[in-house]
Amino acid sequence: MQLRAFITGISGPELNADERAFIEAEHPWGFILFKRNIEAPEQLALLVEQLKKCAGRSEVPILIDQEGGRVQRLGPPHWPAYPPGAVFGTLYDLDPALGRSAARLSARLIAADLGELGISVDCLPLADVPVAGADAVIGDRAYGTEAGKVAAIARAVTEGLQDGGILPVLKHIPGHGRATADSHLRLPAVNTSEKELERTDFAAFQPLADLPMAMTAHVVFSALDPVHPATTSATIIRQVIRGVIGFQGLLMSDDVSMNALAGSIAERTRAIFSAGCDVVLHCNGKLDEMQEVAAETPELSGKALARAEQALASRRTPQPFDRAAAWAELKAMMSKAGTSGV
Repeated sequence: MQLRAFITGISGPELNADERAFIEAEHPWGFILFKRNIEAPEQLALLVEQLKKCAGRSEVPILIDQEGGRVQRLGPPHWPAYPPGAVFGTLYDLDPALGRSAARLSARLIAADLGELGISVDCLPLADVPVAGADAVIGDRAYGTEAGKVAAIARAVTEGLQDGGILPVLKHIPGHGRATADSHLRLPAVNTSEKELERTDFAAFQPLADLPMAMTAHVVFSALDPVHPATTSATIIRQVIRGVIGFQGLLMSDDVSMNALAGSIAERTRAIFSAGCDVVLHCNGKLDEMQEVAAETPELSGKALARAEQALASRRTPQPFDRAAAWAELKAMMSKAGTSGV
């Protein structure tokens, strides 16, 4: 089976006939889940199995955004509410070891939730470094405002996910923290100098360059490319993401249907591949757009295929884990931050 270099969402809590036909014909590399796909644990586990069966392979990547705080697709009453990233930053300021331990433990608990459902990839950690005046789309999702601190907590989150057998996706490379607009709605532009970006934003990603996968930022960095956002900028992907930052893993776009990108879905897809992304991500589950993406997506081959295979091969066997004891420990840690956090 020759896989295609895209990840797709679906429209609801179960596959419909048209989606089955699409998947069987187009062979997407992976799938991504959203709240519209989730009703209850049993239903979601069944949906994951349906996706794998329809894809014709057991190792198909199933992605989700499960950060904690404002961004978690799994939540009460069936799953816990997890703390936002900023809580770990608060704990880190009290004691760096405590902040890292809490971040790792929270991620390990998330991994346990995902593993039970057959979900294999979490779009986490973030290495975005917010600044004063930036749009709140990142906000308390970030671990802090200093690159070294952000990278340290992001590494701890990565370790927690990997210990639970979940693959991490580093986002939003090379940085969304300075954006003064929500890229879901419109294109943000950052006018900071290249030297300052390297000192702050890019520096948070450099220690994480060994992660298996990363997701791009739909953000223009005018000092490097005044026209194209990072996702569709060959200059930024080559010089910054693969160069300055040194990331060599599988590079996926953020959602191709977001309003930050210009042109038709087909034009956006072509631009993403032309710039050097390995995989296009399409999230909204609209079949007509899914078909447009598929029509412009090449087969997964060459360096992109090697990176995809290497990413999947890096997935670890989950380590033994006492969930009840972990929750008790995490809650005790959260109390030191002045919040239950959960």
